[in-house]
Amino acid sequence: MKIEKIEGRFQPTEDGKCAVSKKGMVSTAFPQATEAGVQMLRMGGNAIDAACAAAFALSVCEPQASGIGGQSMAILHFQGKTIAIDGSSRVPSLAHIDRMDKKKHRFRGYKSTTVPSTPAVLGYLHFRYGKLDWREILQPAIQIAREGYAITELQHGLQKRELDKFLGMDSLSGAKYFLKEGKEPYAVGDTFVQQDLAGLLDHLAQHGVKAFYTGDVAKQIDEDMRFHEGFLRAEDLALTPWPIERKPIRRTYRKVKIFTSPPPGAGRTLLLVMQMLKNLPSKFLRNPSPKKYHFLAETIRKGLLNHKERPFDPNIYPQLPHDKKILSVDFARQLSASIRDGIDPALPLTELFSLSNDTTHLSVMDSEGNAIGITQSIELVYGAKVAARGLGFLYNNYMSSLDTSDPSHPYYLRPNAIPWSSVAPIIAFYKDKPWLVAGSPGSDRIFSAMGQFLSHIIDCDLPISEAMLKPRLHCSVGGKLSLEADRFDLDTIKYLEQVGYKLDRREPWSFYLGAVHGVLKAQTKDEFQGVAEIRRDGTAEGPS
Repeated sequence: MKIEKIEGRFQPTEDGKCAVSKKGMVSTAFPQATEAGVQMLRMGGNAIDAACAAAFALSVCEPQASGIGGQSMAILHFQGKTIAIDGSSRVPSLAHIDRMDKKKHRFRGYKSTTVPSTPAVLGYLHFRYGKLDWREILQPAIQIAREGYAITELQHGLQKRELDKFLGMDSLSGAKYFLKEGKEPYAVGDTFVQQDLAGLLDHLAQHGVKAFYTGDVAKQIDEDMRFHEGFLRAEDLALTPWPIERKPIRRTYRKVKIFTSPPPGAGRTLLLVMQMLKNLPSKFLRNPSPKKYHFLAETIRKGLLNHKERPFDPNIYPQLPHDKKILSVDFARQLSASIRDGIDPALPLTELFSLSNDTTHLSVMDSEGNAIGITQSIELVYGAKVAARGLGFLYNNYMSSLDTSDPSHPYYLRPNAIPWSSVAPIIAFYKDKPWLVAGSPGSDRIFSAMGQFLSHIIDCDLPISEAMLKPRLHCSVGGKLSLEADRFDLDTIKYLEQVGYKLDRREPWSFYLGAVHGVLKAQTKDEFQGVAEIRRDGTAEGPS
């Protein structure tokens, strides 16, 4: 790995996708959210202040991917200590599995929502690690909600795609808040104003984050849920815990130490993939040959199967001895050695899991040495497709992330259970100094997007700007290979078909294949570098 080459070739761009600054860096999936974070840094806030402000802003201007009705997970490096923040939401106390239709109620509607954790996570992060006044953190989000923002082409397309699902809900509450006149997608460039959400955020700014979980807000949510036969009650909201601080898991890839989220997150799957790739020379991974992509596809496939077959209770995982299979060098070597010239028939050739969830990730570093990555979601695109009456936020549908067939499963659907998560935000260290914060949305594609991004940097000596632009692929357990087909060599496409993959041709810069937002503290020069995914609407920026 040639760090001088990685950092020296980075170039800022006029479109805001790539940026440099000497005083910190913010990267998010929406320009106004990035600006909210930068504003906190300019005011003397730290990375945590900036991340919380940006996260609340994303809840307003990226409602298809996140919101205060969802859940948030984070990884944090603060004053020399690295911490994973488990902000899992909880299944409401009334949500017994025999009271719901497994296929219908888990994916849309009021019964599909778990207790929102995002306000608690952001409130805790600010209370424990922030510097600025709480009201200052929320002010940008309130302003965006009141004044509105311009609907993007991506949002217009997603509203069009989800239109029938919005209109198929009896209450039409999601359609009322997130479709134009409650009937059709907003046009690109339309100003989208959210007065009810602005009022809720202003209430939280004045009374603190606990005002979401008690008092008038909790009463409104309770009444809304009772009226629409949902499970969430005021008692569930009142008992919402602060997020849990967990010990991150880590492994070294070449010269870089990668810290990421333990269960219920999917950080171990990302680390397993990196451990497997480490068995190959960087020279092989630098060469865009058909065999490289075959090896990468099988690595992703085996990593995903390992993740699905070995669900760990987050409270038991730390007690497991690390000389076992979970992240051992020997296990990764065995998996790598099992890769054949063709698709491995020993793995299931039918699709076991099919998810198309949406999420968002933001990354921040400050000049004080702090770093944070937050991944937050409402699960499916536009969540449960129903919204909280009078409050203006979408309910999540995290019930879809719980198991419904095996009562011994750590993420089985029962009261107070937590959802199984696929998030894998990372903080990477070079010579024991925080170097890179990054993460991606994309459900099961998160670890594959992140693995390719990291390999492009570390194995190929690419700056983060070029690593983000490289074509991506993802392979399901059943051998369905999703890839940006027009960006791969024709010989590679033919080879991958010949060895047995079922090709799922995606468009260039596919929304489906993840969205990396990363920030880097250069070690060879005095600057921060930031990159925002070209596949989304966001920007990177630092204080001038």
